[in-house]
Amino acid sequence: MTSTIAIRTATSARSFLHAREAGVLAALVLLFVLGAVLSPSFLQGGNLLSVGQQIAQIGIMAVGATFVIINGEIDLSVGSIYALAAISTGMAIAAGVAWPVAVLIGLGAGVIAGLLNGLAVVLLGVPSFIVTLGSLSVFRGVALLISDGAPISLSSDQPGVAEFGLLGQGRLFGIIPMQFLFFLFVAAVGVVLLSRSRLGFNTYAVGGNQEAARLVGINVKAVKVSAFVLSGLTAAIAGVLGLSFLSYVQGVTGTGLELTVISAVIIGGAALFGGSGTMWGTVIGVAFIGLLQNILNINGISSFWQTVITGLVIVAAVAADTWQRRRKTKA
Repeated sequence: MTSTIAIRTATSARSFLHAREAGVLAALVLLFVLGAVLSPSFLQGGNLLSVGQQIAQIGIMAVGATFVIINGEIDLSVGSIYALAAISTGMAIAAGVAWPVAVLIGLGAGVIAGLLNGLAVVLLGVPSFIVTLGSLSVFRGVALLISDGAPISLSSDQPGVAEFGLLGQGRLFGIIPMQFLFFLFVAAVGVVLLSRSRLGFNTYAVGGNQEAARLVGINVKAVKVSAFVLSGLTAAIAGVLGLSFLSYVQGVTGTGLELTVISAVIIGGAALFGGSGTMWGTVIGVAFIGLLQNILNINGISSFWQTVITGLVIVAAVAADTWQRRRKTKA
């Protein structure tokens, strides 16, 4: 009995060590050690909780983006959907709508935006890069139009604003940021959907070989549309939390977020051309970016250099993925 358990443990360990995420996890551990060595304040509880809060919105968006990328597609519009959802929610609250209903309005805007992206890709046959590059401007334009280009600022004197603010500003037991808890919940749902559901199985099948997936009876179009809807929904959740945290939003909010989100998923081990990746890898990738930015910040590194370093990390991650694929092909 003991030997059987030992064999299973060893097999699991070998599987884990050969997993795509193992290298990223090792890099994350090394980064953590480096942070502790470079700055004594890095290991303080307040700083680590701050990292958790900072990565929450990007992490939530990355969960939805993971489905899109494993499908072999890309979604460049998530930053604009973030802004559209936040503005829709803020305008509804400012107009006197009860905050739970206003939140549903914002989430609905994200779902509709994701649905439009998915339908455009599968019905028009246009590459998702082009579709979402266009919808990036469309959704941003809609956000500016409905707000007339003016920023929206919520005051605690308005009905429901204080309660709404707890979503982004609150802390469980006065310690754990609510935004981080939302991220953990969304990530947990993502893990279940991707690894335990038919949608997850079909996502890998479509991303790996779209034609083969179609031949075995998988509704490829439905799988792709579902991925874009999930991406729109998670971007909207992040947008609502962003509004709750700052009580302020404007049409240009969220510009450039799509690059950070996609970077987190790729760094986490997802193949840029689809077919592989895990939600655990995405979580590790999000944590890696968060820790890297935190270490650079607390050591006083210029934001310009932070951009350069983050870009180099992304290139290294994609290069490693390409090298690994070539190695497997030769083997």
